[in-house]
Amino acid sequence: MASPQETRASEGVDTGKLDRLIVESSASGGAERANYQLFVMGLCEALGLGRPQMASAENARNDYVFERQIDFRHPDGSTTPGWIDCYKRGAFILEAKQSAKRGPVRASADPDQLSMLGADEAKVKAGHARRGTGTWDKVMIAARRQAENYARALPVAHGYPPFLLVVDVGHVIEIFADFSGQGKNYAHFPDRRSYRLAMDDLRDPEVQARLQAIWADPHSLDPAKKSAEVTRDIAERLARVAKRLEGKHDPRDVAEFLMRCLFTMFAEDVGLIPEESFVKLLGELKDKPQAFVPALEALWATMDTGGYEPRMMVALKRFNGSLFKTRTALPLDGEGIHELFVAARRDWRDVEPAIFGTLLERALDSRERSKLGAHYTPRAYVERLVIPTIIEPLTAD
Repeated sequence: MASPQETRASEGVDTGKLDRLIVESSASGGAERANYQLFVMGLCEALGLGRPQMASAENARNDYVFERQIDFRHPDGSTTPGWIDCYKRGAFILEAKQSAKRGPVRASADPDQLSMLGADEAKVKAGHARRGTGTWDKVMIAARRQAENYARALPVAHGYPPFLLVVDVGHVIEIFADFSGQGKNYAHFPDRRSYRLAMDDLRDPEVQARLQAIWADPHSLDPAKKSAEVTRDIAERLARVAKRLEGKHDPRDVAEFLMRCLFTMFAEDVGLIPEESFVKLLGELKDKPQAFVPALEALWATMDTGGYEPRMMVALKRFNGSLFKTRTALPLDGEGIHELFVAARRDWRDVEPAIFGTLLERALDSRERSKLGAHYTPRAYVERLVIPTIIEPLTAD
């Protein structure tokens, strides 16, 4: 079933225009300056997005334009102008290239034959580099660095855009993001496996939704915000579960029980245990609370050793981090199990494992938290320390 985001994307997409864009851009080649603006405008029209505007004579008004001028400032006080291929304030910087397709261009024709065609017909634009070569990789890396330099040269009032887009017209779109506002850690988005979009990927509703959000609401893609929303909801449910266990069990036992529950939910959504398996188990146990403790302890025992799990009817891998060496489950009534059931139904794939600390911290009251020394440092605070002391020196090196 399509997600609400995917549904919204499919409703705003003109599939006919998108198909034509993919075909026409894939057939083009070697002429970045002639093609990239047409490609961007075609993409905007196909995805139901506003096109870049006519540039104004007042550069300060050019918030969504092609060829946005910026000034590179030098230590001696001088400046050098630069032009961003496509810029949308608060959203992205787009740097375009156009490579040549693999294989020689007109390899079968010799120079004498080409000369017979006339001066115009004999001209062939090979592009920046041949796709699939080391030179092409270098061109794309250089384009990313160029986009990063443009971000640093923007007026201070503009801040750093959350996204950098590197486009090889008719071939790929590479996406990099930095939601910190520091502009010093643009990383592959959403990850290293799927940051590069081929033209055919544009037909994927999830990809369409991602691009629409980059244009229209870029910060909605911030993983920290997704994590925070999940954290608020799940933490409230965990707090209610913890409250049911307060005074009946040692705070450390409560914390370890909740952590095992959380990890199992996470393992389910990232494919370490079968999809929907833990959700279905909790759904069945809501009406059979007397079976809750033995059912969870049996599951966790199998996860600790590895082997066949009869309720899921599948062999589970061994989880060797010692989390399930102690597999004690604490008894809950139907309402408490329901809270865990709803939490397990949330999509944990976008939640960083580090969020477990937040969930545990919020679930425990302040007295229990102090007994365990439980505390979670928000990601933003960590980045303020890690980026200047580790990321920047490594990047420079």
